[in-house]
Amino acid sequence: MNALKRACAARRIAILLLATLFHAGEARPGPQVYEPLSASTRHALQRAVSDQAVEGSSFQSREQARSWILAMSPRLRTKLPDSVVRIDFLRTVHYEATRAGLDPQLVLAVIQVESNFRKYAVSTAGARGYMQVMPFWLDLIGTPEHNLFHLRTNLRYGCLILRHYLDIERGNLTRALGRYNGSLGKLWYPSLVQTAWKNAWQYDESVIPASANVKNGGGRADATFRPDAAVTAAALRR
Repeated sequence: MNALKRACAARRIAILLLATLFHAGEARPGPQVYEPLSASTRHALQRAVSDQAVEGSSFQSREQARSWILAMSPRLRTKLPDSVVRIDFLRTVHYEATRAGLDPQLVLAVIQVESNFRKYAVSTAGARGYMQVMPFWLDLIGTPEHNLFHLRTNLRYGCLILRHYLDIERGNLTRALGRYNGSLGKLWYPSLVQTAWKNAWQYDESVIPASANVKNGGGRADATFRPDAAVTAAALRR
């Protein structure tokens, strides 16, 4: 019983911290820690970073694109009010996450905790952009010309770094997130991300949003939501 009470208390604290972070709009990540890479790992990451984005979509069908974008878009409206910017952001998240073998909703949770969806967020340690990528990665696997405030570049690096840490930790998400944040062995950061993933970014692919009844992050139906023309057109493009 005591263990259950402690678990419930820890969950309540994580939710409160997450809510505070979401509304405060401040980036509070720890720095990713520089670690030497083997020659093979470095080469693989360099090749992955330098690959050009392909024309097309990471979605399996137009209907899947429509369903996912219409489910995610309302949850980002207060953070990214411009619908064109918002849909481009979501498409890029989905593409880069899928390319790295990550759940796009997990990546959205990482971005929420890392930068609160602020493109030009800079931490006190110097981490940059949506996914708060440390500049030393440019020397390790990229080039000095790469702009970590550029949407696709930032997400490309962030997703590949998280994938790299997952591979190091053999799929252990808690430890991989700890590495990403530079807080390996501590649970506060993985708890924040996983709470955001579960409470704000869950997605049921079997539920196709229509013009109303779209679920928000808390699981409540927003009966007033109606996708505007720009959102619908972008979701159905390609």
